[in-house]
Amino acid sequence: RARLFSDQQIISPEEAKRLNAVESAFGDPEAIAKAIGPAAKVVVTVGPAEKSPSAAAAAASAVTTDDALQVVRAAELAGVGHVAVVYDAGTGGVAGGGASTYNVLDGITSFFANLFAQSQPLTLGEFLSKVAETDVSYTLIKASLTDDYAAEGSYGLVVSQEGTTPAGTTAGYKVSRSQIATLVADVFSNTAVAENKVVQVSTSPSAASKPIDELFGAVPEDGRRRAYQEALAKAKAEEEEALSASQKAREAAEAAKKLEKDVKRLSEQEAQSASLAQEARERAEAAGTSLENLMDRAKGFGKDFSWEKFSSQLKSSAAQKPEEEKPKAQIATVRGQAKAEKLPPQKAVIRQPTQKQRQTPLQPDPKPEVKKVFGGLFKQEVIYVDDD
Repeated sequence: RARLFSDQQIISPEEAKRLNAVESAFGDPEAIAKAIGPAAKVVVTVGPAEKSPSAAAAAASAVTTDDALQVVRAAELAGVGHVAVVYDAGTGGVAGGGASTYNVLDGITSFFANLFAQSQPLTLGEFLSKVAETDVSYTLIKASLTDDYAAEGSYGLVVSQEGTTPAGTTAGYKVSRSQIATLVADVFSNTAVAENKVVQVSTSPSAASKPIDELFGAVPEDGRRRAYQEALAKAKAEEEEALSASQKAREAAEAAKKLEKDVKRLSEQEAQSASLAQEARERAEAAGTSLENLMDRAKGFGKDFSWEKFSSQLKSSAAQKPEEEKPKAQIATVRGQAKAEKLPPQKAVIRQPTQKQRQTPLQPDPKPEVKKVFGGLFKQEVIYVDDD
């Protein structure tokens, strides 16, 4: 490769001497990333090996779309800014599809090689979808490659959008490997014009030579990365919306649970209030019954009450005399009483003790004694007066 770039005057001989060939397996992206080192740009070609003696040898050493995807992922790990992928459409871009040698055995060998393969390589569309998921800028160049000594090497390049052919050109001419090498070098010199684009390159005898900005300026950007980013943003928004809905549902469940507790507590309070109200109602009814009975008794007493009868009762109670006091000493028997009558009378001499005059203390005014009569409807006051 270094010699080819030097022969095509893509790099100077001094720069070619600084190029180092590093061997690495396609199955380990980390090993590929170490092999890439500090390089800022990477190119990988999908197709059979150059100058293979047969289709079987080309199939054994071919670079598939799976291998190219590992290179792109390794470039992402190494921090590469831009990756150019050359897709050899003349062989279908997969192993075993090299140029035909018109040998039936080559076709049979290619058939069984694909039949017994562990897995089929990615299609071009699948490969581009995987590349769009990375963070590396890419340019995919789809062309049917041929040797440098072919007549197409002298034709002008035609660059168009994938699946289209520019008007006024003749399609179907292959592109030599030296022309593709020059085109990749031009892409690396102006990556902004070729960033995230998928182009189809061919040659035409009538095509004039154009600079890289004119060749890629009319090609629109590949929509796969934009679609992937939009789908990713949509999925993220849906996930956030689902999380928000879940959070809202959780909050609603907690609020419903709290509301249920509040309703239960209010129901208990309401039941307690109803019980207290019923108890108060029963007490009020009982108090009302007692008051009614008392009023009925008062009404009955009023009917039987007479002031004349009441005054006569007072007079009769005042006119009653207290019972005569019995003598303190009585003779128990008749014989003793008769014997006592026969005794001569004797005059009793009673000595009067000298008595000191005492000052009679002033008695406080007697307090009247208040009594309730007739069930408390009237009050009777009794005042005691000393005989002195």
